[in-house]
Amino acid sequence: MFCPNCAAQNLEGASFCRVCGANISLVSQALTGTPPVTPERDDFASRIHRKREKRFEPSLERGIINVFMGIGFIVAALAIMLRFPGGVFWGWSLFIPGFSNLGRGVASIVAARKKEAGSLSSAGIAPGYFPAQPANAQSSMPGALSAPRTGELRNPVPSVTEGTTRHLGAEAPTRHLDD
Repeated sequence: MFCPNCAAQNLEGASFCRVCGANISLVSQALTGTPPVTPERDDFASRIHRKREKRFEPSLERGIINVFMGIGFIVAALAIMLRFPGGVFWGWSLFIPGFSNLGRGVASIVAARKKEAGSLSSAGIAPGYFPAQPANAQSSMPGALSAPRTGELRNPVPSVTEGTTRHLGAEAPTRHLDD
């Protein structure tokens, strides 16, 4: 194995170059094409972080649950304020978790929709694309775009180098010098 810094030859599996001292531990992995394996941390903080990421991952179901919990808190706050004596003084405190859950639910629904639209667009499907006419119908407007027909093959796009590499196939004439 050769050092990429000074080109000195080193033993296989060496971590540092014997001439310049450069770190060459990843050179053998780069030559074989295997990425370095880093062990996943398994301490308390990383477990908490993984749980928190999973908990706050946007999903449509969690968003709907939060919206209904928020509505429930707001209804409970209004019922306490209207039905119980003295409820006006402490019933308003239920508005805080009510609007908090309502906002968190709407945000989760919007994020889940964006994530779904992103996965559809990466799959090649345009979000919100619904053709107004069937694909075989003719449009009455000139210049209107029609839906793509997937059964047809398109002509290949001309290459940028097509005009410059044509001469490579022909053999250049050779000149012979006669003495």
